[in-house]
Amino acid sequence: MQLIDTHVHINFDVFEADRLAVRDNWREAGVVRLVHSCVEPAEYAGIQALADQFPELSFAVGLHPLDVDKWTLQMAAQILSLASADSRVVAIGEMGLDFFKAKNQQEQKAVFTEQLVIAQQLNLPVIIHCRDAAADMAKILQDFWENNGSVRGVMHCWGGTPEQTQWFLDLGFYISFSGIVTFKSAKQVKDSAAMVPRERLLIETDCPFLAPVPKRGKRNQPAYVRYVAECLAQLRGVPIETIANQTTENACELFGLDLPSNSIDTEAA
Repeated sequence: MQLIDTHVHINFDVFEADRLAVRDNWREAGVVRLVHSCVEPAEYAGIQALADQFPELSFAVGLHPLDVDKWTLQMAAQILSLASADSRVVAIGEMGLDFFKAKNQQEQKAVFTEQLVIAQQLNLPVIIHCRDAAADMAKILQDFWENNGSVRGVMHCWGGTPEQTQWFLDLGFYISFSGIVTFKSAKQVKDSAAMVPRERLLIETDCPFLAPVPKRGKRNQPAYVRYVAECLAQLRGVPIETIANQTTENACELFGLDLPSNSIDTEAA
């Protein structure tokens, strides 16, 4: 069984002491590909070095909505250049809107739209962070679609209602679920996870954050994406192998990933 964790931050300092052990854990768990997200372009060189070290790692480049104060006139060109410089860059992001932690809504919207333009120019998908901003996000994407043409991507670490989920499905987006879906209190997330079409479903850890049950409260790591897959299998009434196969296929389709020929079979691990 093969799994793909479509959103990680293993460059963070909390992995500095034992990153190789964390790598061994994800390989043992059957995680054969990872997509490393990017909070700001200054992370690019460090993430690129991790991809040199771990060949199963692909990555993105972009600016997180909580860091839009770092946006400059030169950053759009910088993101465009960096994304073009390495074939392992498979997405722009993470980018989006976060109205829960910040109120600079107009600035966030402007920077988000500029990054949509870059993604469309490079024909790359976007990794979208959306918190307490689903209606505004859907409007921006709909307007962009009508004025500039479609853009593809994923709503990462999704926590919206089924109604909101449908908005983004209608726009052609994939929906990715994190450890939140395993939380007992996350009813609307569970409801959304049950209704997403199988060809649009993705899984992630968003590590080191949001460790799933039964690891909740601990530092999250890519190996724990298996718990997300297990939860989705229970919610959707299918074997975990079905979730693993479908989400792996979907991740390869969205991000243009190839599966390694020597992948670990977790049934034997």
